[in-house]
Amino acid sequence: MTETTVGIGGAAESTDMVLNIGPQHPSTHGVLRLRLVLDGERIVSAEPVVGYMHRGAEKLFEARDYRQIVMLANRHDWLSAFSNELGVVMAVERMLGMEVPERAVWMRTLLAELNRVLNHLMFLGSYPLELGGITPIFHAFREREELQAVMEEISGGRMHYMFNRVGGLKEDLPAGWLGRARAAIADVRTRMDVYDKLVHGNEIFRGRTRGVGVLSAEAVHAYGVSGPIARASGVDFDLRRDEPYLAYGELQDVLKVITRPEGDCLARFEVLLDQTHNALDLAEACLDRMAELAPGPVNQRLPKVLKAPEGSTYAWTENPLGINGYYLVSKGEKTPYRLKLRSASFNNIQALAVLLPGQLVADMVAILGSLFFVVGDIDK
Repeated sequence: MTETTVGIGGAAESTDMVLNIGPQHPSTHGVLRLRLVLDGERIVSAEPVVGYMHRGAEKLFEARDYRQIVMLANRHDWLSAFSNELGVVMAVERMLGMEVPERAVWMRTLLAELNRVLNHLMFLGSYPLELGGITPIFHAFREREELQAVMEEISGGRMHYMFNRVGGLKEDLPAGWLGRARAAIADVRTRMDVYDKLVHGNEIFRGRTRGVGVLSAEAVHAYGVSGPIARASGVDFDLRRDEPYLAYGELQDVLKVITRPEGDCLARFEVLLDQTHNALDLAEACLDRMAELAPGPVNQRLPKVLKAPEGSTYAWTENPLGINGYYLVSKGEKTPYRLKLRSASFNNIQALAVLLPGQLVADMVAILGSLFFVVGDIDK
C-alpha cells in the first residue's frame, strides 16, 4: 500500500488562513474586529483590532466644565451609566476636598448595585444566546425592566441616568420609592432560578463552556484584566472590599467577593451569576440602612462656576465589568486640563491575544461572549 499526499490550490496544506471576524459581525457584540490566523480549524494567533467606535471622549473632557463632563463619562459603557458617572464625580470631589452628605453616600451605593444587576442581567441573558439558547434573553429583559422602572422613576433616564452631581446627587428620592425598589428587588430575586437552573444547570451549556478558554492568573496580571473575569481566574481582588469607597466599608458583612480557580468560560459565567445574587443582597442592605436615616440633604451647594484647584488625583471604582480609573489633572480652571479614563473592557479584551491561540474556531464565540465587554468601553 502506498500513501499519496494531494495538495489543493498550490501548497494549500502549508498555508495559514487569515480570517477577519467583524468589525460588523453578529459574534462581535458591536464594532469590534478580530484578526485570526487559522491552521485548519485551530486558531494560531489572534489580534483584537479596536477603535472603530472611537469618539475622543478624553479630548472632549478638556473642553467641558466639571458639570458637563458627567454627561460624557456615563456613555462609554452604556450598560453601567450610573457607575461611570460615579468615578468622575468622585475624582472631582477628591480634588475639591469635598465631603458628600451621608444620605447621598448610601443612595449612590444603592443605585450602583442596582446598576450592577442591570449590567449583569444583560450578559446572563445574552451569553446563552451566543451558544444557541434563545430563551434566557427574554427572561433577562423582563427582570431588567423591573429594575429599569425604578431607575427611570428617580432619574428620568433609562440608559444615561445623569443622576450624579459633583457633591452628591441631583435630587432626593420620590415618596414611596424605597418600597417600590424593594418590591422590584424581591421580584427579580424570585426569578433568578432561570439562570441558576435553566442556564447554569443545562448540560449543553456546561459542555460548551467547561474547560474552554482558560485564562491563567498570570495573564490576568500581565494584561491588567479586572472584575468578574479576573476573579474567575482566582485573582481575589475587589475594590469594594480592598479599598472601600462610598458605604462599602459598612457593608463588609454582606459583600462577598466571588472567585473561581478554573478560569474557563463556565467559571466566568458562575462568577457573574453569583455576583448578581450578591448585588441584590447589597441593594437590600442599603435599603434597610436608608430606612433608618433621618431626612437630610443629598448634595452640596456649589458656586456658579466650579473650578478645581491646581493638582492631580486618581479615583477608581469597581464597575460591573471591572476596574474603572480616572486620572484627573487640573490647572485651576473650570475645565479639566487632562482626564485619562482607564476603562475595564479595554484591558479585558486585550487578553484575547493569549486566550484564543490554540482554541478551535467553534469555541471562539463562546470565549468572546464570556469576556463580558462593551465596545464603547473599549474605544471610549
